[in-house]
Amino acid sequence: MPQVTSRDGTSIVYERVGSGPVVVLVGGGLDDGAENRPLAQELADDFTAVNYARRGRAGSGDVQPYALEREIEDLAALIDAVGGPAHLFGASSGGALVLEAAAAGLPIGKVAVFDVPYAIGDTAVQAWQAYVRQLRVALADGEHGEALKLFMRLAGASEQDIAGAEGSPMWPPLLNLAHTLAYDAACLGEGPPPVTRLATIDQPVLVATGAGVDPHMAGLPGGFFGQAADAVAARLPHAERRTLDVREHMVNAKVLGPALTAFFHS
Repeated sequence: MPQVTSRDGTSIVYERVGSGPVVVLVGGGLDDGAENRPLAQELADDFTAVNYARRGRAGSGDVQPYALEREIEDLAALIDAVGGPAHLFGASSGGALVLEAAAAGLPIGKVAVFDVPYAIGDTAVQAWQAYVRQLRVALADGEHGEALKLFMRLAGASEQDIAGAEGSPMWPPLLNLAHTLAYDAACLGEGPPPVTRLATIDQPVLVATGAGVDPHMAGLPGGFFGQAADAVAARLPHAERRTLDVREHMVNAKVLGPALTAFFHS
């Protein structure tokens, strides 16, 4: 895989498919780049789709100390390497990173985000901040399994779902990514949308969510992602708010592909 070196010396690996305008795909929590790979293929007929492993994941490096600014620098180096400016798409907490990158003034065309999990309302904010405190303790103690369980509970998974995941073949690879939960937490900050920074984003932004409830997240408050998306769209100067016909929180390439193609071409 090709790689680019970020400002602090971190190597970032990426895949590039297709031709045309550049679209960089940014993954969310516990994703090593695999989740967006089908979407890259879906976009490849119309765009140069660039899918990368965020720092600390898969083959990318992880120079310490971590800071949100380092992830923005990773994106800047990647955009430069592939001949930016570039459109950006971010899923889940990757959407928060994309919005922060746009607010930081990177050479970005249009921006699209899906299911960004900002916390809306006192109860959700308190739950988020309690999670972040507990996550820090678990990771400091090397309890990566406990970190994963904290994340799954926050995301609305049942204890039965958690037990099933812990006993499955997917658990060891997730343990290798558990430390990056702190990186996703940094992207989301204190929990609510960063309204002051959102207001500075000049690019058109597609703010999308799914139409249904992911059964693995049934424990989340009703309308969780929709409320967050509405709050984000209300603060962006040039927002397009869309609800897509999907239930899953994971990227559905067959639905998102056409929606992104239409938006980036408009």
